[in-house]
Amino acid sequence: MKRTLLAVLGAVSLSACAQGPEGASAGTEASAPVVATTTRPAPAPAAGTADARALEAVRTLNANLNPEHIGQAPLPGFREVIVAGQVVYVSDDGRYMFLPGQGGALYDTVAEENLSEAAFSTLRRDLLKTIPEDERIVFAPANPKYHVTVFTDVECGYCRKMHNEIADYNAQGIAIEYLAFPRMGIGSEDYNKMVAVWCSADRKKALTDAKNDRAVNAATDCKNTVTMQYSIGQRVGLTGTPMILTEDGTQVGGYVPPAALRELLDKRAAEAGADAPSATSAAAAESATAG
Repeated sequence: MKRTLLAVLGAVSLSACAQGPEGASAGTEASAPVVATTTRPAPAPAAGTADARALEAVRTLNANLNPEHIGQAPLPGFREVIVAGQVVYVSDDGRYMFLPGQGGALYDTVAEENLSEAAFSTLRRDLLKTIPEDERIVFAPANPKYHVTVFTDVECGYCRKMHNEIADYNAQGIAIEYLAFPRMGIGSEDYNKMVAVWCSADRKKALTDAKNDRAVNAATDCKNTVTMQYSIGQRVGLTGTPMILTEDGTQVGGYVPPAALRELLDKRAAEAGADAPSATSAAAAESATAG
């Protein structure tokens, strides 16, 4: 399935979650994955060169980017580009772009597809299936159109912001299925708070209380899957919270505002529908094959 680079790179917002929502307007990180520009750009490369093709490829991320350096990469057949504090490797023909800072993601700039994500999403989907359904804390409208899995933490500023808008996500027809990822690690105070949430008789209330600095009076020695969820979060490539995953295992961002998330999910559904053959065309193809 074809995706735009901008939607996929919304995952960059994960790394800044610990800063909390203060100092950034809602949706800033999710809508602008690469925001920095350089003050000393490299000289413009000659047209038709590998350097020029590398520059064009990088600007598919953000048309205003001005690299500080473009040159030969250690990897044969690639150019090395330093831009916005990141190193990017671009194939000499300008088609493939490797971003080490994005978890080793490889992009096809022509198809606008994250090739690494396409492979990783299957692994994520299979790993999520190992977590029992009754271990998810679900906030859903009566008839949800979409379900997303969200790895969350009770201390993270953007996790709290997202949860404060849970009614808005539900109003958009989106069911939020929470899994635990205590980002301070196993055995931390953060971890103990999340275990208390999962040990509570009313997990939804306990999660809401914990995210609003209200005490959760529950045991921390009950049978729970917080450690398992944390481990799976690491295995699916989580580097920060929140992490939003679609039903097919695709990562669509960190914090994404309700309306923007609905728009993104609608777009993905439309693309999936466009890629899938209609019943009529499928029947015609089958008939032609049989003939």
